[in-house]
Amino acid sequence: MDVKLKVEDIELDKSLRPRYISEFIGQSKILENLTIFIDSARKRNEPLDHVLLSGPPGLGKTCLAEIIANEVGVSFKITSGPAIERTGDLAAILTNLEKFDVLFIDEIHRLNRTVEEILYPAMEDYKLDIIIGKGPSAKSIRIDIAPFTIIGATTRTGLLASPLRDRFGVNLRLDYYETEDLVKIILRSARILGIEITQDGAQSIAKRARGTPRIANRLLKRVRDHAIAGGNGKIGLSIAETALTKMDIDLLGLDVIDKKILDTIVNKFSGGPVGVGTIAISIGEEVNTIEDVYEPYLVQIGFIKRTSKGRVATELAYKHMGVKKSAQVQNLF
Repeated sequence: MDVKLKVEDIELDKSLRPRYISEFIGQSKILENLTIFIDSARKRNEPLDHVLLSGPPGLGKTCLAEIIANEVGVSFKITSGPAIERTGDLAAILTNLEKFDVLFIDEIHRLNRTVEEILYPAMEDYKLDIIIGKGPSAKSIRIDIAPFTIIGATTRTGLLASPLRDRFGVNLRLDYYETEDLVKIILRSARILGIEITQDGAQSIAKRARGTPRIANRLLKRVRDHAIAGGNGKIGLSIAETALTKMDIDLLGLDVIDKKILDTIVNKFSGGPVGVGTIAISIGEEVNTIEDVYEPYLVQIGFIKRTSKGRVATELAYKHMGVKKSAQVQNLF
């Protein structure tokens, strides 16, 4: 699975994104609550409470943030935690917001702690504390800013400072999607992209999309390439299965890196426990990539367990890898 998306894929992803709640597929409970919160804010003529969106990559956090702005009918400004290096950067962004605007901060858990301190009064009281000058002559002034809504997105809620997390009135966690919802997403994307696809073809892609719309759309585009190069351009069950097999994506959506992780735990370290740092060195990947991109799905499908001593492969992982446990390993479970 490519973590770094190609430029053309990013542009296509933007065109595939739904713009309103009525177009969004899946996450029904979240959408139901959001509809109520947005409707209430409109009737009160107040800004929507600050929203924290959490969950694994590719589930639609950025898309949902933009939908919220569209539903409220305000401008949508976007930035990221690492991009706001100094308090002056944040002050410039906040002072340029208009009434009820939405400011989306991706990777909000990576905000500089000094910047966070400036953000607290802005979120609570819509006031900005700015320090002018240096040393003994420095003084603090407080200026009013327009009421606004911050939408923060994070894959790692635990890294958010408690005072920042507590200032979000709406806390929503996006879960992996059901296969039926992914089929609908794939069929919708195919219509937009002008791809002819059967229900069986969409089902085959959806089953291997790891419960993630971004991966489902990426696989759809790659299977389309196989269908055009090796057939009439139509995606049926046969071409979908053949293309996905050639891309080394198995029936559960596991790719080469997933299998390397499982192979490292099962074969090299006798089922674990083994630290994530050791796994990262063994397969040549970054620790953060394993923790944020690959591991959540492997945990969700019950292939590995996180323990205080490290990662441990489960019985399901052994069966999937076609490896029989030794008597010594069995005693660990």
